[in-house]
Amino acid sequence: MAVKSGPVNAANQRITHELQREAGKREGQALPDPGLATDEGRARALSLRLNMPLIDLTRHKIQPRALQFVPEKLARKHNIVPLDIIGNALYLVLANPEDGHAITEIAAQTGMEIVPTMAIPHQVQRAIELNYKISSEIEEQLKRLTPKTFEEEAKTEILIETIADTPIVRSLDLLVGQAVRDRASDIHIEPQKDRLRIRYRIDGILHDVASLPSRVHQTLVSRVKVLAGMDIAERRRPQDGQFSYEIDEKEVDIRAATFNTVYGEMAVLRVLDKSLPLFALSELGLLTQALERYKQILKSPLGMIVVSGPTGAGKTTTLYASLNQLDRNERNIITIEDPVEYRFTDINPSEINPKADITFASGLRSVLRVDPDVILVGEIRDAETAEIAVQSALTGHLVLSSIHANDAVGVIFRFMHLGIEPFLLSSALIGIVAQRMLRRICPNCRALSEAKEEEKIAYHEEMKEVPTHFYYGTGCNFCAETGYLGRTGVFEVLVITEEIRKLILAGASTDELINQAIKEGMMTMRHDGMIKVKQGITTPYEVTRNVFSIS
Repeated sequence: MAVKSGPVNAANQRITHELQREAGKREGQALPDPGLATDEGRARALSLRLNMPLIDLTRHKIQPRALQFVPEKLARKHNIVPLDIIGNALYLVLANPEDGHAITEIAAQTGMEIVPTMAIPHQVQRAIELNYKISSEIEEQLKRLTPKTFEEEAKTEILIETIADTPIVRSLDLLVGQAVRDRASDIHIEPQKDRLRIRYRIDGILHDVASLPSRVHQTLVSRVKVLAGMDIAERRRPQDGQFSYEIDEKEVDIRAATFNTVYGEMAVLRVLDKSLPLFALSELGLLTQALERYKQILKSPLGMIVVSGPTGAGKTTTLYASLNQLDRNERNIITIEDPVEYRFTDINPSEINPKADITFASGLRSVLRVDPDVILVGEIRDAETAEIAVQSALTGHLVLSSIHANDAVGVIFRFMHLGIEPFLLSSALIGIVAQRMLRRICPNCRALSEAKEEEKIAYHEEMKEVPTHFYYGTGCNFCAETGYLGRTGVFEVLVITEEIRKLILAGASTDELINQAIKEGMMTMRHDGMIKVKQGITTPYEVTRNVFSIS
């Protein structure tokens, strides 16, 4: 076993030369200015001092054959990731290139010659999260399962503590842990005809992450039901519940729901990582004009502000960011939610509980008796809640809520459909926000490319400009080769002015209201999205895929 600091054969020489080209020519290259205290600057200075290649892990693909030689436990312990194998040499990327113990330990374990390279530490950490997936470890856990295991773990009387170390428990732990590291919002456990399909929803898109034997299906779902306080003997009726996990010293809340299909019960777990910071309004993606309009609406002491959009459009995030904008010292702010997703200082959260007859409507009635200034109603779902919310706004309270509608003007007609009279609605409403979430182009592999013909047409229809090139993500390690990383919002902010009120009272059509709103400065979601395309934030495909309701 030997540790190498350079190439060991012709093949090694080729890859080393390639890595050196990536790092830039070293001959005559000056050290970075010490004042430039960036991660990249420090890493480049260190690579020059040690004469070690600096790898850009956003461009270099980790080879699967190399991963099997470095276990995840060791990779996380030393913050290292294997890059490739050439001959009998393992190319290793280190966050700390001076960690000789890591190199020695890997050499001892693999029996291979080690060629050390280095990368910016946060890139190494991200590469570990992306490349060490849960499928292989779950397969190892499932090999330990026996028919007896299934029988024992399905018993209702078994306590969670007594099965804490069983393979099925460990498998679920791995699924949740990987979901948190991959930034997944949902975990889908879906029985199929001949397998159990596991998918994560990441940035709004579902991705397959594992395919498990059908025999583990019911036991895995039973484990979810035990944790969520559901009845594991009931397999036909839909159920829901919630529980908490601790992943990498972070508290994570899970909302679980089951639904029976022809192949058995599917379970969907909504993941809420409570360690993530609350967004400020300025971080949501609102363009300057829309942001200023919305901030002005929030300054109102009374009235109703409604955020609309489909499930997963980020409505709750916008409502929480709005509460953060409000003065919490001189106001009594109370929330009614299902469930409470975040807890922060100087706000009084409450949760609906249908079993105790506490609904949005009954909870809102009770809140009015405890002297609130601002009321957040998680969602307006029915006529009763809509009526009480409107009355609350008319009697001196600032009411924030969400509702399902296609666009800002659609909210007005949704309230009318719920039985709210136009004269009450026009008096209560002060502002409406409609929104969608779009995937952001990955900043690590973003490149200007020739525009696709259908995207040129969509962009021209909205912006009246003829584009030749757009930014696209070419795909890299950091975005799992998708070209997208993270999401941003597109918005419509409709201020209820006197002219809009007159149109509501006069029974104006959708087109009349939209035209007046645009005349008064409202930007449609589609236009907002195309501006973000021009700025290189997203792609025309994302805009047309998500903002389908705006003509």
